[in-house]
Amino acid sequence: MDEFDTAHLIYLIMLGCAVVFWFVASNRDKLGTVVQQALIWGLIFIGVIAAIGLWDDIRSTVLPSQSVSGAGRIELPRHPDGHYYLTATVNGEAIEFVVDTGATDIVLTREDARNAGLNPDDLAYSGTALTANGVVATAPVRLETVEIGPIRDTDIRAVVNGGELDQSLLGMSYLQRYSSVEITNGTLVLRR
Repeated sequence: MDEFDTAHLIYLIMLGCAVVFWFVASNRDKLGTVVQQALIWGLIFIGVIAAIGLWDDIRSTVLPSQSVSGAGRIELPRHPDGHYYLTATVNGEAIEFVVDTGATDIVLTREDARNAGLNPDDLAYSGTALTANGVVATAPVRLETVEIGPIRDTDIRAVVNGGELDQSLLGMSYLQRYSSVEITNGTLVLRR
């Protein structure tokens, strides 16, 4: 710690002591209530810190994730936003998709394409897609592998979206590889 940091630390300690002294002096006639309120705020602060530290465990309980059985069955719980999300390993990289029966193909965002080992800047955006935001340019690509648990597909046709897309889409060209796609009690079930 250099002299500048030490000076700042001393200044902050002195300022904190002055604030505490002023607070105690101005509330000396009701000190019991002040201490009680300080303890309550301290417990709230500790609770918030604990919740932040345990957030991953809390989230996995509140928002269950996909499950894949060895029998070729994938279960996707409905997300609070009403969509179904599926995480697949594409060319060795985990990518989260929105399951979209309105999409014809697997559609990758430029960022997800880059993560999957494709260079979106070198692709030929020769195709088009009609989206809710209008017509966008697309680049056809082939994905070496798409894996979901023990389910592995190779040489999969997909497109990279040339426009703004927040989330990659898992469309019908991939979903038709499953013998059934059904929604039961808020769970999307894919069976091979």
